[in-house]
Amino acid sequence: MNDGTGSRPLDKSLLIVDDDAPLRTRLARAMEDRGFSVVTAASVAEGIAASHDRPPAYALVDLRLGDGNGLEVVEALRAARADMRIVMLTGYGNIATAVAAVKAGAVDYLSKPADAEQITAALLESGRTLPPPPEDPMSADRVRWEHIQRVYEQCGRNVSETARRLKMHRRTLQRILAKYAPRS
Repeated sequence: MNDGTGSRPLDKSLLIVDDDAPLRTRLARAMEDRGFSVVTAASVAEGIAASHDRPPAYALVDLRLGDGNGLEVVEALRAARADMRIVMLTGYGNIATAVAAVKAGAVDYLSKPADAEQITAALLESGRTLPPPPEDPMSADRVRWEHIQRVYEQCGRNVSETARRLKMHRRTLQRILAKYAPRS
């Protein structure tokens, strides 16, 4: 009896869920050129439906979709097939959403623009416990800002609760939240 893990090299089925039609089409074509059997979906509803029909071995899911959050699709995919390798793709990358994606069941998280080579590497990679060191790591100011954003999201975007947990004055937090993220 096969538990599914031995069939991974033969099963190169891939679901791409992204509401950007031109990007979805380009990615599908590029991934087919790399040997994947691609099915596409443009929404949370289509992605969840595809997870029920025939759960793929691999999935690439955009975080923000027109009808909701891609994390819903990740959770449905993970429930449909435990050994699926899911990569979250987003143009709104930050630490909080990366952590949420991994907790939902994604194995990796890529920020747009990501090319087909990066996506293929993320989908097929196994065995490495840590990603390679970044070429251009975040500055200390950016790390601080990301941490504040993460706690803010975890507190349901409640400024008073976030300020209390970060042990800072509410108005100071409001000023920080009103600013754009510092450059890398």
